[in-house]
Amino acid sequence: MNPSPAPAALTWQALTLRLIHPFRLSYGADETRQAFWLRLPDDAGWGEGTIPPYYGVAAGEMIAFWQRAAADPRPLPEDPEEIEAWVGTDGPAPARAALDLALHDRLGQKCGLPLYRLLGLPVPLNLPTSFTIAIDTPEAMAELARQAAKFPVIKIKVGSDPEDLARVAAIRAARPDAKLRVDANAGWSREEALRMVRALEPYDLEMIEQPLAKDDIAGMGLVQKATSIPIVADESVQGLEDLEALARAGVQGVNLKLMKLGGLAPALRMLRRAGELDLRVLLGCMIETSLGVTAMAHLAGRADWLDLDAPLLISNDPFEGLQYDDRACLQVPDHPGIGVRLRPA
Repeated sequence: MNPSPAPAALTWQALTLRLIHPFRLSYGADETRQAFWLRLPDDAGWGEGTIPPYYGVAAGEMIAFWQRAAADPRPLPEDPEEIEAWVGTDGPAPARAALDLALHDRLGQKCGLPLYRLLGLPVPLNLPTSFTIAIDTPEAMAELARQAAKFPVIKIKVGSDPEDLARVAAIRAARPDAKLRVDANAGWSREEALRMVRALEPYDLEMIEQPLAKDDIAGMGLVQKATSIPIVADESVQGLEDLEALARAGVQGVNLKLMKLGGLAPALRMLRRAGELDLRVLLGCMIETSLGVTAMAHLAGRADWLDLDAPLLISNDPFEGLQYDDRACLQVPDHPGIGVRLRPA
């Protein structure tokens, strides 16, 4: 196969994603999120880079990384195994993720294979995604849970104030049928976390995500030892070293996201190693469009849980890709590459 030219015409377009409901986490509140749509020459492959505000990555850093990639004289990779080395490790993780996705999308389209088949993965499982309810009053969160009656799994954001237990109680009362997950986004101290996991035991939770600060991996293990509810690390998982440390600490699960890991190639390495370490895997996302979330959904055949609801939380998704059935189960498109299309104008 003849080598492809370097991506001299690599382009990117800023997207301001508007949230249907203001999104309040332990870090603060947002009504919009910044994303970028990355395109290889002749639209040969698309990628997405989305910047969570709490990551502290400037848009200029993302653009500078893509400018360097556009000037790179190397031929584009012709094998998925070559993509991670081609992208490198120097730029911000969301910028690397966008380029990684575009390069995978290109190869899938060239080979006529959907992404999961290109990567030799099982058919994505028809698992339900959780539906996220951001921090608000217990009453408002319970009402959103009632409105989300078709979603069998609810993810409850907490970690901000003494009303956290009341929030969970209100949602459990509103949705006795639902599986509930709690995500503190590193918002509790060790003392608070140990108190909360005991108080949350009666509410039949499926998991508690990131109860402590991201660097307190030992503390995450202590919290896990205090409860039978799976503790799932998110912010604490930035690379393979973190995965190893969390397994040693005794944490039961990890949340993998393309934007924090730098794309599909590193996410696949993490996914495989998590299996070897007997860690359960939650596939997650930031507030992203259907482009980034569909790419992650191709990995669902190796997941234990899914948290891929971001397209349902924004009002102006420009892409069509994965679909959700009437029970919030994901259906991945069988088109070549990532499989997304632009929505009709």
